Amino acid sequence: MARKEIKKEEKPRETLVEFLASSATVLVTALFVITFVFQNFEIPTSSMENTLLIGDHVFVNRVQFAPGTGWLGPLLPYPAIKRGDIVVFLHPRDPGLYVVKRIIGIPGDRIHLRDGMVYRNGEKLDEPYTIPHNPDTFYEYRDNFPSAPPEANAQYPDGEMSLRSHIEDDDIVVPPGTYFGMGDHRDVSLDSRYWGFIPRENIVGRPLFIYWSFETPRGQWQKTGMMDRLSFVGQVMIHFFDETRWSRMFKVVR
Repeated sequence: MARKEIKKEEKPRETLVEFLASSATVLVTALFVITFVFQNFEIPTSSMENTLLIGDHVFVNRVQFAPGTGWLGPLLPYPAIKRGDIVVFLHPRDPGLYVVKRIIGIPGDRIHLRDGMVYRNGEKLDEPYTIPHNPDTFYEYRDNFPSAPPEANAQYPDGEMSLRSHIEDDDIVVPPGTYFGMGDHRDVSLDSRYWGFIPRENIVGRPLFIYWSFETPRGQWQKTGMMDRLSFVGQVMIHFFDETRWSRMFKVVR
């Protein structure tokens, strides 16, 4: 008996309208994620070395630390900010400036430094992520905070003076609704020792991973002139392959 040929049903081809509709859906979803969930951020200074280097470009999760809402809170609980979290936030003294630091103290914590070492609630912290303190560069206010008096020529005099009202027995006590942040490179970091506490509402999110890293000169972020920017763009174009830090690509930020 001759076998009957079974014809395979042809899948209907996608029409142009259907293709455009699906493409638009993908584009809108991507724009939503980029706009409301993630934000890219470039590390401008050496204050977080060696965790984050100048020229590291990171994706920041803007949802993780977002303040909870009354109707959505039970469905999507946001984790509390913990000691050791790295956060991106709006600088409390320089409007519009984004900064990244590590949370050292949460509300109620008592913080002080002795010879560059950090003590929290009476215990010396073990911080393997920091660059070791250099005793040859000892600086009284920075390394024995807050027992040392404020600097005479402070960059943030209002911030330093505001901290004075929160000192108890040579400890700085973190008030409610704020956090105490420090850079991992303590000897060069301008942090809560200088400009004060980080208000909860200033925290934007948490860096997730490095998506690109380029060998960027120190102080590049301060060069705002058109020629400076064009010169750096040219440097990136010429040296993209040999000055990109390929080993840092997609490195998780911890």
